[in-house]
Amino acid sequence: MVKIYKERIADRLLARKLAGKGAVLVEGAKWCGKTTTAEQIAKSILYMSETGKTEQNKQLARINPSLLLKGDKPRLIDEWQVAPTLWDSIRFEADHSSGLGLFILTGSSVPADMSEVIHSGTGRIGWLRMRPMSLWESGESTGEVSLSDLFTAPDSIGGISGLDLEGMAFITCRGGWPLSVSMDREIALDQAFDYIEAVEKRDISMADNVNRDPQRTHRILRSYARHQGAQVSYGTIKADLAANESDTFNESTIASYVNALKKIFVIEDSEAWNPNLRSKSAIRTSDTRYFTDPSIATAALGLGPADLVNDLNTFGLIFETLCIRDLRVYAEALNGKIYHFRDRNGLECDAVVHLRNGSYGLVEIKLGGDDLIDSGAATLKELAGKIDTDRMRPPSFLMVLTAVGSYAYRREDGVYVVPVGCLKD
Repeated sequence: MVKIYKERIADRLLARKLAGKGAVLVEGAKWCGKTTTAEQIAKSILYMSETGKTEQNKQLARINPSLLLKGDKPRLIDEWQVAPTLWDSIRFEADHSSGLGLFILTGSSVPADMSEVIHSGTGRIGWLRMRPMSLWESGESTGEVSLSDLFTAPDSIGGISGLDLEGMAFITCRGGWPLSVSMDREIALDQAFDYIEAVEKRDISMADNVNRDPQRTHRILRSYARHQGAQVSYGTIKADLAANESDTFNESTIASYVNALKKIFVIEDSEAWNPNLRSKSAIRTSDTRYFTDPSIATAALGLGPADLVNDLNTFGLIFETLCIRDLRVYAEALNGKIYHFRDRNGLECDAVVHLRNGSYGLVEIKLGGDDLIDSGAATLKELAGKIDTDRMRPPSFLMVLTAVGSYAYRREDGVYVVPVGCLKD
């Protein structure tokens, strides 16, 4: 069976970064497609963790790294973190070459030990974060509404989404793992559970070479899943786990597990956005809890599509994670980042798309339905009204991003309503 490569937004981002740097490090969760994407542009490849060659590659990285770096450029060094000492050799070769785009490094974890690495790579090595597929990349969004175009505030938009509630529930549980996108339904749903099992039994302990208990990891993942989209403390997570833990289990222990999960790109929290407000309302600056893909949350909780349809409250929370994933992928292509806003009075905005040039858009995420859309629009307009536009730009757009609803359109009050099945970068 011939594998058909689905184009990724990261394809053009990688090509752009290679044009300006000696090397580019592509990071992201296992199975998100880093290696496959890098293989499309690489002229030669070294698989550091190739069966039977890992130890040999580690030794060569120490005694003769230039041998590993030989090959047509750009040369892909896959899972480079197996031998972190290669970093300095790559940085040196990039520093002493007149060419650019020499190396692509891929890594599914932050190296456990960087103590022998001398140079940061600043100016010579660029970074690119890859995530599981957005709906546009997997072919499940029509892409009729461009996030980029919304920043120009068009008078009207149009798009039709073919996704219904059951279809969205399936996509949420399946996730954006490239391999699962082309699989039969039930087999595709298995992939997130297999991913979770690998994280619990092996990957989390490899993150920093600390042996961690799989059952405790599972309980932390379940607690994190229940608090997707919330700004909960480690104390709250500890309370969730209290019945199954010893007295010595504390917030520092939870923090160490969470940090390890971040190192292997399972968790990707959202930073708080701090706008200039007309009022003196205090802004909550805690990070908002998210996984890198919604299927991690459903697998951690043992949920399937039917469970989500029967519990719309839980579905709404986990659907938010799907939207944050997609917005992050699209914003990355626009030189942007995704933030979250909440003040002490409870005024909240699910996502702020903030571009490098200072432009930003405000987004509320809802499953759908007129009442929820009206509520989301009211929240967006209230927040927009509190921003001090004498000290910063007004928002470029206000958008309610929905799971269901056939059409994308602009309301009379100027708020855009866009099904996520119509959106692209």
